Amino acid sequence: MNAHAEEVSSVVDIVKLALSLVFVVAGISAFYYFSDFQLLYRVLVLVAVLAAAVAVAFTTAKGRGLWGFMLESKQEFKRIVWPTKDEAVRTTLMVFLMVFIVGLILWLLDMFLFWGVQLLMSQGIK
Repeated sequence: MNAHAEEVSSVVDIVKLALSLVFVVAGISAFYYFSDFQLLYRVLVLVAVLAAAVAVAFTTAKGRGLWGFMLESKQEFKRIVWPTKDEAVRTTLMVFLMVFIVGLILWLLDMFLFWGVQLLMSQGIK
């Protein structure tokens, strides 16, 4: 009996998702079909239709799961410990300093390798 209930629920969810898709396609089609109306009215109707499509999609099992994930993400976002201004400035300066040092090392390595290749090719001795 439980498997039968899950099958019915799955079919209902598929129908709801298909209905959401129909809402979206109908809303976009209506937006362009009624192009002689003012843009503000067309956008408001489109937003309302898209909101209805999202509402129908959130009534499915996957929609409820997505909603739960969004709520958990919001709670997790509140737990983030952001760096202070001093820490952020110090870290940024360290990154700039390291980029400068690595760039300088690579430039010196390139210069010495170029000099060595010129010497080996006998172009450096005249």
